Amino acid sequence: MSELEGLSIRAVCERTGLSARTVRYYEELGLLPGVRRRAGGRRIYGADELDRLRFITRLKALGLALEEIGELNAVHAIGGSTRAMLARLDELLARRLLELDARIGELGSLRDQIRKYRDHVAERADALVAGVGER
Repeated sequence: MSELEGLSIRAVCERTGLSARTVRYYEELGLLPGVRRRAGGRRIYGADELDRLRFITRLKALGLALEEIGELNAVHAIGGSTRAMLARLDELLARRLLELDARIGELGSLRDQIRKYRDHVAERADALVAGVGER
């Protein structure tokens, strides 16, 4: 058995940066199916599980929810097609991009409002320093 075919959960965590709790949670959610166990019940992981965990981590960093990642797993499992899974991933990423664009617009508007209010505050402060409008 090669090194990558019998990794402990600790070794997987060291390689992925995930906590053992997170790895077990992903398994519990079905995001990491087929984890094998040794005779004593200890989980062992291979290269496929490492790749899947890295994929999950990347998708989460891109803003996908665990539910959406689970959906991708289901699409792949049901259809057995990487093409179908990639098509669905593209749809999810396109939607996420639209959401980000909308949020960027909202943040730009908020930035403009803050700048205007800071100008207003500065004018009030200048007026107070000049002795105009003291209360």
